[in-house]
Amino acid sequence: MSAASASVLDRLRASRVVPVATIEDPSAAPAVVQALLAGGIACIEVTFRHPTAPEAIRAARKVDGVLVGAGTVLSVEQAELAFEAGADFAVAPGTNEAVVGRCRSLGLPFFPGVATPTEIERARSLGLSVVKVFPAAQVGGPGFLRAVSAVYPEMGLMPTGGVTVGNLGEYLAVPAVVACGGSWLVRPELVDEGRFDEIERLARAAREVAA
Repeated sequence: MSAASASVLDRLRASRVVPVATIEDPSAAPAVVQALLAGGIACIEVTFRHPTAPEAIRAARKVDGVLVGAGTVLSVEQAELAFEAGADFAVAPGTNEAVVGRCRSLGLPFFPGVATPTEIERARSLGLSVVKVFPAAQVGGPGFLRAVSAVYPEMGLMPTGGVTVGNLGEYLAVPAVVACGGSWLVRPELVDEGRFDEIERLARAAREVAA
């Protein structure tokens, strides 16, 4: 594992929660990040579900003390855009070997997605030690994570998909879990309506569970 990956993992383990956000207006990104910081979460994943993602990542990076990831990175081109925008790490719902290779050459920590033991095996064969589990709730939730971590004890897991403040504690109780991704913290309507106080409240509630 590279020094950059180790540093990112340390910060993810400290955060325990990764707010997943699709930010259409990049100018809102600093306010979103500041709200999360005020609520005790120093991390965000900005997804490539909207073409403004690189600009939103750049804007988020202007706020000191926050770890900024790029989410839904599905191609080499998106990986390069994420890197150029200053993303600290990248995440994907599946495992694309070309993206794995390009992120490695860029020095961009990358956590691709898995949903089965076979996919975990494939990730291990590519030299990966941390993977996103997606969609976590639909593939079995905390019970699934416990089962696969028993046979792949060296793998770190980042469950995303169906994680809520109500079940967050169950996921984080699984020792193999590095951090949980969740979209409930930065819902698009909260950003569109400028309800940053609500984002802060949701972040604080999540941190209380994760503490």
